[in-house]
Amino acid sequence: MAPKAIIAPSILSADFAQLGADCARTMDQGADWLHVDIMDGHFVPNITFGAPVVAKIRRHVDRPTENHGRGTFDCHMMIAEPKKWVKEFQKAGCDLYCFHYEAAFSSAAESPEGKTEEKTSPKDLIRYIHDCGLLAGIALKPMTGVEVLTELLESPDAKERPDMVLIMTVEPGFGGQKFMASELPKVQALRKKYPDLNIEVDGGLGPGTIDQAAEAGANVIVAGSAVFGAQDPAEVISLLRSSVDKASAQL
Repeated sequence: MAPKAIIAPSILSADFAQLGADCARTMDQGADWLHVDIMDGHFVPNITFGAPVVAKIRRHVDRPTENHGRGTFDCHMMIAEPKKWVKEFQKAGCDLYCFHYEAAFSSAAESPEGKTEEKTSPKDLIRYIHDCGLLAGIALKPMTGVEVLTELLESPDAKERPDMVLIMTVEPGFGGQKFMASELPKVQALRKKYPDLNIEVDGGLGPGTIDQAAEAGANVIVAGSAVFGAQDPAEVISLLRSSVDKASAQL
């Protein structure tokens, strides 16, 4: 049986003119986490917002009382130099810092203004995130093979193992894209090998695609427009959760 269902609406689809209120309302409608998309215009060709906005919306959503708990801010860092921003987002209220594997061979500087010729690595970055008191997630673009995660997931040192893996089911950078079912074999492979791992999927998820993702073994579901654009967001959140629960019972 896979870990429990976690529904994490992406606030990229919220109303930015009333972002704090939208986040609080979504939690009241049954969300477990909030998925916070951070884009820098370098790693992906789009720009969203930074740590100051996260700090503002944190005031509208209670902090989780346990790891992976309700109210977790799941910050998806689509940025070119992820190590530089860990401390800034920790101070802003991030709970889970999810960086991209593809960006994890960049500057080892520990602040936005820092400069160094030293490079980080996925393993070093996960350890650093844990040392900063955050959960660590690692994300894969569609073109990246899942086998790159084996060394991390099987590290004998818990500080070097990610707490969650995010499999992108669209190319990162923009909301509202079409779901890529071609990425689900990655989810299946991970669930078969790591039955207790939190596996997140992000991109094109909604009532029409959730069953495929759930049956593959995903338990953390990111949905943006499917939730925020729904007439009844609570009903959609409930539907997503039911699909994961049903599939999980059969795994």
